[in-house]
Amino acid sequence: MPSRTVVIGVDSSTQSTKAAVVDAATGEQLAVGRAPHVVTGENGARESDPEVWWRALGDAVAAGLKESGLPGRAVTGIAVAGQQHGLVVLDRAGRPLRPALLWNDTRSAPQAARLTAALGGPGAWTARTGSVPVASITAGKWRWLREHDAASADAAAAVRLPHDFLTERLSGVAATDPGDASGTGWYSTATGSYDPALLDLLGLDAALLPTVAPTGAARIGSLTEAAADALGLEAGIAVAAGTGDNMSAAVGLGLGGAGLLDHPALSLGTSGTVFAASRARPASAALSGFAAADGTYLPLACTLNCTLAVDRIAALLGLHREDAAAGGDAVLLPYLDGERTPDLPDAAGLLTGLRHDTTPQQLLGAAYEGAVFTVLRALDELLRACGLDPDAPEVAARPLRLIGGGARGRLWVETVRRLSGRPLVLPGSVELVALGAAALAASAAGGGDPVALASSWADASTYRQFDPVERDMETWQRIGSVLERAAEPLLSSAP
Repeated sequence: MPSRTVVIGVDSSTQSTKAAVVDAATGEQLAVGRAPHVVTGENGARESDPEVWWRALGDAVAAGLKESGLPGRAVTGIAVAGQQHGLVVLDRAGRPLRPALLWNDTRSAPQAARLTAALGGPGAWTARTGSVPVASITAGKWRWLREHDAASADAAAAVRLPHDFLTERLSGVAATDPGDASGTGWYSTATGSYDPALLDLLGLDAALLPTVAPTGAARIGSLTEAAADALGLEAGIAVAAGTGDNMSAAVGLGLGGAGLLDHPALSLGTSGTVFAASRARPASAALSGFAAADGTYLPLACTLNCTLAVDRIAALLGLHREDAAAGGDAVLLPYLDGERTPDLPDAAGLLTGLRHDTTPQQLLGAAYEGAVFTVLRALDELLRACGLDPDAPEVAARPLRLIGGGARGRLWVETVRRLSGRPLVLPGSVELVALGAAALAASAAGGGDPVALASSWADASTYRQFDPVERDMETWQRIGSVLERAAEPLLSSAP
C-alpha cells in the first residue's frame, strides 16, 4: 500500500464514539472505528460517565487503524466533535466528580425557565447569547447541579463540555471553540467571549472554564505522551480545538457562511436538527443562534425525539423499524423524552385517532410522521427567523440536505419527502460529523480553511438526489391540529 498521510476525526455522540481515518489529501474515509457509550437515567435524567467516552475514543481509534491497515505513525492530526451542551465537572486531577448531565437530560427545565425570567425574558438572552435557555442548554444544567448536587458543584475545579473534556485529555490544554461554547448559555455570540454578567447570574467562576480558541480548526496543542500511549499514535501530532457535533457536520458538508444556504440541512439522529450557515448573526427566540466552527454562524433548531423514539415504538409493537405504513387517521407524537422544539420538556408521547381497522404498521408509520413533522416544523421556524417564508414557492423548492443515521433508512427518507414536498439530496458520506472533525484535524496539522478543504474532498461532494413528490398536506394538517391541542395545557402549566 502506498504511504498515506491521514488524520483522525472523532464523533463522540450520545450513544457511541466513531473515529474516521481519513486521507488528508483526498478526504477518502479509509475506515471508521466504533465503540458504544452507556447512558443511564429515568424520569428525565440522562447521564454518562465521561471516562467511558475516553475509553470509547481509544477503542474506536484502535478499531479504525486496524480496519485501515495503517500504523499509528501515519496519523498527523486529530480533532474531536462532541455532543453539545453536556455538563462535565472535574476535580483538580482532571477526573470527573460525577456522571455528566447530557444534552437530553430534561430535569433542568425549571432552572432554564427561571434563568430566562431572571435576565428579563427571551429577548435579553437572544441579544447576548443568540439562544434562549431550554432544558438542554448547559447553563440550566449548572444551576440544576448547584441546587441538587451542591457538593459536586462546590468541589468542581473545572467545568467542561464533552468535546472539551476529550480534547484536554488528548492535548493537556484546556480549550474549547466558539461553536460548542455558543451552546452553553454563558458565551456571548455578540462579543465572541464568555459573558461576565451571565457568569455572575449563574454563580459560575470564569476560572473554571476552558480558553476559547479562535476556531475549531485552530491547533491548540500536541498529543501528549500519555494520550499517544493510550491511543497507539505518535506523540506530538496536531490536536485541533474541535467543536460541537452539529458544527462539525456543517464543516463536513462544506457549508460556509455566504448567507442563508440554498440547501438547509436536516439531521435525523437521536435528536432531529435543522441548520443552515449564515454570515449574519441570528437572534431569534425561535431557534438556537449558535456560532459555527469557521467563525460564521449556525442558526439551528433541535427536537429531542427522532430515530430512537421511533425505534422504541417499533419495539413496543414488535415490528422491525422498516415494517410500517402511512398512519391513516392515527396521529402519534413520539415525545418520549419531553420536547425541545416546541419547548415542551414535560410532554409525553401522545396517540390519538385509533380505529378498529388501524394496524400496528400504521401506528409505526404514525410515529415516523410525528417525528418528521416535528423536525420539519422546526425547519419552518428557522426559515422564518432568517426572514424567509417557508411556504413561498421559491423557498419550498430549495432542496434539503438530509443527513444522520435516519438518512440511511428508506422510511425516514420517504416520510420526509412526503411531508415536506421538497427535493432531497443525501451526501455520499454517512459519517459527516467525523468527516468534519477530520477536516478540522487536517487544517490544524497542515493549515488552510477546513470548510474549503471539506468541500474539495470527494466524499463530501457525492450526493444522491430525490425529486420532490406531492406534499401530503392532509397528514400535515392533522398532526398540526393534534399538536396545538396537546400543547395548550402543557404550556399553561409550565413553571
